[in-house]
Amino acid sequence: MHKLWIYILFFFCVTTIAAQTPEKEIEKPKDSLESSVLLKQIGNGFFPTKIWNFDLRYLIKFNQYEGFRTGLGGVTNDAFSKTFRIDSYGVYGFKDHKFKYKIGGGFRLNPETKTWINISYIDDLMETGSSNFLTDGRFFSFFEPRLLNIDLFHKHITSAVSIEHEINPKLITETEVSISNIRPTYDYDYVLDNTSYGAFETTVAKVSVQWNPFNEYETKDGITKNTEDGYPKFTMQYSKSFKDVLNADFNFSKLDFRTIHKITHNKDSHTIGTFSAGLAHGDTPLTHLYHSYPNNINKETILQRFSVAGINSFETMYFNEFFSDRFATLIMKHYVKPFHISKHFNPQLVLVSRYAFGNMNNISRHQNVSFGTLKHGYTESGFEINKLLLGFGLSFTYRYGAYHLPREEDNIALKFTFNITL
Repeated sequence: MHKLWIYILFFFCVTTIAAQTPEKEIEKPKDSLESSVLLKQIGNGFFPTKIWNFDLRYLIKFNQYEGFRTGLGGVTNDAFSKTFRIDSYGVYGFKDHKFKYKIGGGFRLNPETKTWINISYIDDLMETGSSNFLTDGRFFSFFEPRLLNIDLFHKHITSAVSIEHEINPKLITETEVSISNIRPTYDYDYVLDNTSYGAFETTVAKVSVQWNPFNEYETKDGITKNTEDGYPKFTMQYSKSFKDVLNADFNFSKLDFRTIHKITHNKDSHTIGTFSAGLAHGDTPLTHLYHSYPNNINKETILQRFSVAGINSFETMYFNEFFSDRFATLIMKHYVKPFHISKHFNPQLVLVSRYAFGNMNNISRHQNVSFGTLKHGYTESGFEINKLLLGFGLSFTYRYGAYHLPREEDNIALKFTFNITL
């Protein structure tokens, strides 16, 4: 728990710096303008230098397997080259005492369509049951609180070639072919055709599409910028694993989908919904299935489970409690008009409901692990009170319905929230 408080203190310091920056000024001196530009770049996830932009995602993180994970990484900028980039990182986990890294780079094929071909070699960890969209790599979240609680990882050594392409500003794509050697860090075997796989190889092709049909853009001096976010937004990805291609062990496919819609009631109140779904077909090991975004630590009491609430995660669902080969989730958040208590104290109430459905075929293939399915439908609801102090707030969530637990306090999640925009 003391490590968690140290991590929260780090972000507390960051928010203190951000809070001291004036939001509006009639005339800004040059130093102030430069500071604003720097804060905007930090908000996008990078600290710029002359030829290298440091990626803040690698600076410091914490999870239950690695403990503190710290290192350096980033990407070269246009001052280095407009047609070639280096994209690499190196990090160290203080609990598992392991070094992880990525060596990568890219070549720009077409500046008008922002077409890049990238190559990479990665030796790192990945959360079991996670399913990430390739196009999400273009977007940055300043703080990913759910990462604090993850404990189920698998090691992977992955070589990949990918192509980024912008059909138009509202429609971007990314295609990747990768070869991975995968070894779970936990006791697990996947049994197929009387053969037990404690480690395995995959050869996977992915195609990801991000479509934002209602975004507004403007082009100035040949640079296209997003001027207004429109909704709904859509993301889709298809993955195919090929058995016996470059020594791969399994044939399976996955189809993932996500849409986000926002309804603005007035300038101070809105409702946002996120629908996610996934389907895995074929001989799919647990590492490549779905966990439905749990964010509750497996501890005895409510206070021991006190941590930081995620953005789109299930706060009362325990880690590794459920896995699925097909699932759907719906997360609804209604942001009530802020309470204008004083000039600098405007907390906001957010009403939250989350739903999940899922199931799995061939559960017996997954050996040495225990989990349930979501075939009866999972429900939780609660509220957040955000912006109580420098981006921090509180959340309360209650688990009910088919998966309500016998001991009442096990159905309750009380956590911090953290929201900041630089």
